[in-house]
Amino acid sequence: MVVYENKVKAMGACIDEFKDSGMFIIFGDNAPEELRDYCYSVSVNPIKGTIAAGQTLKVGDESYRITAVGDEAPVTLAGLGHCTINFSGQTEVELPGTIYVENKPMPQITVGTIIQIISD
Repeated sequence: MVVYENKVKAMGACIDEFKDSGMFIIFGDNAPEELRDYCYSVSVNPIKGTIAAGQTLKVGDESYRITAVGDEAPVTLAGLGHCTINFSGQTEVELPGTIYVENKPMPQITVGTIIQIISD
């Protein structure tokens, strides 16, 4: 079951700055001006169900197991289209607006890339 789905509409000029840290940020059209350059722009789409560890994050053709979900991540994702995806593989939440996934190479993201969260 697809819990969440979105499509990248635009890419900020500085998105690569977070790649070295093993993370990327998505944000809806209402992203603050000072953050826009660091985000992938998406629509604000609803979440169908609950986002939880053990589910799968799919970015284009790449799949990643979700290892931890911050308390704020589903709230800001549903309300603002905003979420940080961290590829550290950690199981303890450090930042409440972050979804953590397994430690694998980050996907290539371009305009049109589909992002999904899938419950098995």
